[in-house]
Amino acid sequence: MTAPSALTQSTEALRAYPRLWLVTGVAGFIGSNLLETLLLLGQKVVGIDNFATGSESNLTDVKERIGGQWRNFSFVQGDITHLETCREVCAGVSFVLHQAAIGSVPRSVADPIATNNANVNGFINVCLAARDAGVSRLVYASSSSVYGDDASLPKIESRLGRPMSPYAVSKVADELYAGAFASVFDLPVVGLRYFNVFGRRQSPEGPYAAVIPRWVAAQLRGERCVIYGDGKTSRDFCYVENVVQANLLAATCPPAALGEVFNVAVGQAASLNNLHRMIWEAVEPYASGSRMLPPIHEARRPGDILHSQADISKARNLLGYEPTHDLRSGLAETIDWYCGALKSAS
Repeated sequence: MTAPSALTQSTEALRAYPRLWLVTGVAGFIGSNLLETLLLLGQKVVGIDNFATGSESNLTDVKERIGGQWRNFSFVQGDITHLETCREVCAGVSFVLHQAAIGSVPRSVADPIATNNANVNGFINVCLAARDAGVSRLVYASSSSVYGDDASLPKIESRLGRPMSPYAVSKVADELYAGAFASVFDLPVVGLRYFNVFGRRQSPEGPYAAVIPRWVAAQLRGERCVIYGDGKTSRDFCYVENVVQANLLAATCPPAALGEVFNVAVGQAASLNNLHRMIWEAVEPYASGSRMLPPIHEARRPGDILHSQADISKARNLLGYEPTHDLRSGLAETIDWYCGALKSAS
């Protein structure tokens, strides 16, 4: 008989002993996926969001998908830049999954003050509130952007480069503050460096939309996609279910993982040119006889790195993390969701 995976053991333990969780940025794309999974596992959840980048429609979608479990969710519309609000939502909480952030490199270049205020000052507030509430775990979202100009591949947690954007600086600062809080206050904290997360509920709209939802929407409409650069830039695209798994494992991890930071990815890179083709292959059955249009190439954006691919062995060894979806299978589920959402809206 095959031994149960770390994720299976974690979810079985949670079902047997429900806890109260806080998800910051709960109306965001990642936060809403965490909320859905936790409620389906029988947990009670408090969520906070200021709707700066999150959406009420994400919460509505979760409510429609989970039915009666919605009664175990309490929502607070508030801002993590207010310490007292953070203390309010942390009261009585066992686990904190901190996702709230302004998460776009181009947006941080356009407005570095707003990025620092949300990502650094807000993070300190969450750490203070979690410390004072005596939480069992604070799991926070970091980013692959912390690797900066380090050209080596794959990316290993212990080897960082120089950050290339205000957003990257904010995430480096979060990791440093997390380490300080762990050392000085014994805060039980775990960091997760997300690599290009995509999946259901990720908005394709707005000037700072991520590449996958933007290209899915464009190809479904029969429009050309914009590639910044020559398309040889590569990324380790990570489906949101892998991120949900990593958060659950980090929240229930053994003591050896406390104070550590982990790559959360698939461990495989795809160029933007290949991504463009793969999206079309997944979109084509829904595209009503359209053909794939060649992309438009524009200049690379400030702050963008050329290549990113993760080494996930540390997460495998200490958390028991094992990706359930690669890029192709994640795209298939993502596009099914987008097409279903478009059909419901029409």
